[in-house]
Amino acid sequence: MIRTALGALLSHWRRRPGQLATLLIGLMLATALFSAVQAINTEARASYGRAAALFGGAPLDSLRAEGGVTLADYAALRRAGWRVSPVLEGDLRVTGQSLRLIGIDPLTAPALPSAIGAALTRAPTDILGTGAMAFTAPQTLATLEGAAGLPPLRAAEGIPPGRIIADIALAARLLGQPSGITRLVLAPEQPSNLPPIAEIAPGLTRETPEAGGDIARLTDSFHLNLTAFGLLSFAVGLFIVHGAIGLAFEQRRPMLRSLRALGVPLRSLIALLLAEIMTLALIAGALGVTLGYLVAGALLPDVAATLRGLYGAEVSGGLQFRPAWALGGLAVALGGAALASGSSLWRVAQMPLLSAAQPRAWARASGAALRRQALAGAALFALGLLASLALPSLTGGFALLAGLLIGAALILPMLLTAGLALGQSRAKAGLPQWLWADTRQQVPGLSLALMALLLALATTVGVGTMVSSFRLTFTGWLDQRLASELYVTARTEEEGAALRAFLAPRADAVLPIWSAPTRLNGRAAEVYGFADHPTYRDNWPILSGLPEMWDQVARGEAALVNEQLARRADLTLGQNLEILPGWSLPIAGIYSDYGNPEGQVMTSLTALAAQVPNLPRLRHGVRSNSPAALREALISDFGLPPDAITDQASIKAFSLGVFERTFTVTAALNVLTLGVAGFALLTAFLTLSSMRLPQLAPVWAQGITRRRLGQIELARSAALAGFTALLAIPLGLALAWVLLKVVNVAAFGWELPMFVFPLQWLLALGLAVLAALLAAWIPMRRLARTPPARFLQVFAHER
Repeated sequence: MIRTALGALLSHWRRRPGQLATLLIGLMLATALFSAVQAINTEARASYGRAAALFGGAPLDSLRAEGGVTLADYAALRRAGWRVSPVLEGDLRVTGQSLRLIGIDPLTAPALPSAIGAALTRAPTDILGTGAMAFTAPQTLATLEGAAGLPPLRAAEGIPPGRIIADIALAARLLGQPSGITRLVLAPEQPSNLPPIAEIAPGLTRETPEAGGDIARLTDSFHLNLTAFGLLSFAVGLFIVHGAIGLAFEQRRPMLRSLRALGVPLRSLIALLLAEIMTLALIAGALGVTLGYLVAGALLPDVAATLRGLYGAEVSGGLQFRPAWALGGLAVALGGAALASGSSLWRVAQMPLLSAAQPRAWARASGAALRRQALAGAALFALGLLASLALPSLTGGFALLAGLLIGAALILPMLLTAGLALGQSRAKAGLPQWLWADTRQQVPGLSLALMALLLALATTVGVGTMVSSFRLTFTGWLDQRLASELYVTARTEEEGAALRAFLAPRADAVLPIWSAPTRLNGRAAEVYGFADHPTYRDNWPILSGLPEMWDQVARGEAALVNEQLARRADLTLGQNLEILPGWSLPIAGIYSDYGNPEGQVMTSLTALAAQVPNLPRLRHGVRSNSPAALREALISDFGLPPDAITDQASIKAFSLGVFERTFTVTAALNVLTLGVAGFALLTAFLTLSSMRLPQLAPVWAQGITRRRLGQIELARSAALAGFTALLAIPLGLALAWVLLKVVNVAAFGWELPMFVFPLQWLLALGLAVLAALLAAWIPMRRLARTPPARFLQVFAHER
């Protein structure tokens, strides 16, 4: 009997292959978008792990000091028996790209990539000494073909992209730091009974890196945003699945009644239905994971460029198939299908045997469900608000977003029903009354598709408002921050001094941009010294400051901090801040610093140089009325390489390029989500069109032509979508406010002003109506061509 019942259930899909395709495509699209996001995140985190575990199989502890580790400290630790290895790190700009140069001591490094170890074993001179070769990732080597100023390079697997590894002596020469040591790496195994490090080198601080390294921590917010979009796309896709499964259950009501009457136990019937859904979900999930791999491969280069531009995180542009995210995609597909079919299975289990034969039984159940949905939506609103207050972090912000979006989606059908009931009460003639009442009756069947459309449109408005506000603010901020016409970097301290002498009679002003690393609020930060000049007083983007701010900073009596540090450490104007050990200054101002995930302090150049005697003096901003001629003079007369000179326009173009690529993935997921919502509308209209004849036949019999009925259906669809879009606009603005004022502050540490863009609202309204018209076109054409005999058959049917 079980085999017969299973054959009867599966026969439904053979008779309706289009409905089967809808179910599989809906679940496949939902799984694909979620899997693509997970594949991107997994690949990025794998890159972070490779970078953090460059020396050995796991991140190793390091010893650091303010201003760098001295050779004396290194020698003292080695003599005391500590197994430490020196590392020198710095940035190189070659052929327009920034590379991270890592100098190591191959003889004491705890572990090395296999290619470096083989070179050291075979020919030590290949890696040791100032004339030796360096190693980099194969993809990085391909971009450096023929680059000047670099030693011979060899490809080595296991090195993250964008990094070059060389002997520390060679790295010191390339970076212009003959005796520099950035940190000391501690071997995982140390001899016993060693004297404490604090006694040997009291100026050193031991750091234990977090899993995945600092970059993984910095980029957590970016990946969390991607995951949120993936989940949103998955939720919208599940509306399609829910509608397709609900239609299949509705159309199989007579079959379910017959199987029950023939003796199939209810428990066995539900088990067969669940097994059928899980099998289809497994097929759709496998297809979705495959499609997600292709989507991730297309989006990963833009993600890599974003992470490189925002955080300096190098992520491989190639995508590897990893079982973790693939199995996760399959699990989400199975879980989503179970969730989407839960209400239908519950109705089958709860309704008496003969209730399924009543045409209105499921409609009444749907009406009660709408009321429960509205109450659940209101509860989610309240829970989201409470979570944002109880969890003042990124988690609280996303909880507020989830409550806002899902709550609004659940309330939408009741709002539509209330609005249609009001219209019906105002209508006088018979046809308008029928139109209002019939549309109201369709709301339960269309509610899932309209909820999907609401979420997609609200996301479009919200994200569009956020991105446009960010773009407007970011462009103005760049104009303030990049006031100098040229930015020049010397290669050595001696060249820096000569450069300043060369520029003095030729430039309007030479503004040193010198900085030193420090730690503020327990995290890495930078302290910058700047010269007192109108360029800063007139242009610097100050958010708040004391009345005599610039004069105090110029005298070395106060400092400025960026917004990120002020929010993270809860700093206020006038509060003392320890910038370096033993050096504290009051805070005179807070400035905006978009795009920087770390803390930053600005103070007098003279005061900083007095505190950090070995301050690197390489970078300079140059003010000039003829920057092009001065650039030529720097190259031809002074002999500075072209890649050491950057003009203001190039930096702005690069920064805006990074900005646009930052939101490329967001825009792509937004478009895909809107496409999935349009597909949900199409499936809903197709579903209803196959069940509408009993409602339309009496109207047709009273003289309304089939063509006219089709036009009414088309107008009704456009009106429902338009009303949904009108509700999506305030929801989208609320979404943008949460993103800008809550999520962005928790994720990045800065707050952005919110601007409104009415043209985006008109675009959302137009997209909604267009999607509804396109989705309703096929059912309308089908209705207009329905033979009159089909209408007449309705009056002979028992329904």
